[in-house]
Amino acid sequence: MPQSYASAYSPFARVESLNTRKENVEEMYGVPENFLEVEVRNAMTHGYGRKMYTDYEIVTRTNIPAFRVRYSSVRRRYSDFEYFRDILERESTRVNIPPLPGKVFTNRFTDEVIESRREGLERFLQIVAGHPLLQTGSKVLCAFLQDPGFDRNSWM
Repeated sequence: MPQSYASAYSPFARVESLNTRKENVEEMYGVPENFLEVEVRNAMTHGYGRKMYTDYEIVTRTNIPAFRVRYSSVRRRYSDFEYFRDILERESTRVNIPPLPGKVFTNRFTDEVIESRREGLERFLQIVAGHPLLQTGSKVLCAFLQDPGFDRNSWM
């Protein structure tokens, strides 16, 4: 059966691959060359009255050589994120650093507010950690994600 002009030049016609080499299973499903995964979880509220605060666990998995360890877990407060963002802006002037979730002044210790903030902080870190210039060129990113003794004053 002869092929009509319309079907021969259809944008949905079969496309031949330029790469004829077959990938093996390890290449398709193995660990990527460089990866950096960041998760913010396990919010905990501490203290009483005016001294109450919430901190969050940051879990990092990576194989990027700039990072000291492949797996780490640290805890950070919202104020630590604020300092981190300020330092990152000064350190990386060519990169547009995303905003943090907004400050909350009322009902800030309700489960809904804490979970909403956790999601926002995770989104912030995933955007920052996903930036190729920051992954390999930011000293403060490595320290913030992995150093349990992170001292924000040493970066000022």
